[in-house]
Amino acid sequence: MAADREIVITRVINGPRELVFEAFTEVRHLSRWWGPEGFTTTTRAFEFRVGGAWEFVMHGPDGTDFREWISWTEIEPPERIALRHGEFRDDPEAFESVLTFAPEGAGTRLEMRTVFPTKELRDEAAEKYHAIEGGQQTLDKLAAYITEIVRKGVQG
Repeated sequence: MAADREIVITRVINGPRELVFEAFTEVRHLSRWWGPEGFTTTTRAFEFRVGGAWEFVMHGPDGTDFREWISWTEIEPPERIALRHGEFRDDPEAFESVLTFAPEGAGTRLEMRTVFPTKELRDEAAEKYHAIEGGQQTLDKLAAYITEIVRKGVQG
């Protein structure tokens, strides 16, 4: 049972599902919203395809750099993305996330379900790295970004 190893964060975003999905698929979007409040992201490599990888550095507000690596394991536009996220390729402590995008009225319900290899790693992510708050802040930044795009009427 994965319940004691997972973190689930859900957010309704005021934008069409295709646009919310696209925000996860291109560096020009990701670099504008990825990460908790106060964080910025520098991409080193990006290839959005199953088996492709996104290598990036998250810069914390205190100047700390966090090396990150994501590889996509499943992509079903515009409804689902599955990925593996660690500090580097083959990181034994990497976690798996599944993002689902469901229409909800004129908006999109985004669910981010993350499963860690162990309960201890899940607890460490939640307590030491504030993964729940950070995940919520990241989705807040995504929601604000999508709202800005929709307001401008620029979707390409």
